Amino acid sequence: MKAKKETKQVFLFGKRNYIIMLVGLFLIALGFVFMAGGGSDDPTVFNEEIYNWQRIRLAPTLIIIGLGIEIYAILANPKN
Repeated sequence: MKAKKETKQVFLFGKRNYIIMLVGLFLIALGFVFMAGGGSDDPTVFNEEIYNWQRIRLAPTLIIIGLGIEIYAILANPKN
């Protein structure tokens, strides 16, 4: 009979990569939360809050930074 070789499961990324990925996902989610809302309950009334700095500047910036962090997390070498 052949002896079964035990193979140890190896993850594709290291612990550091997964932590960086979680930070990036958090920033992306936070950007979408900042972008949400701003509508009006009455369709005949225009709400100026849709054009505040949070939705126009902060939210897209957070999303782009989060995507950059995700790319870095994927390309970073895992430290063994």
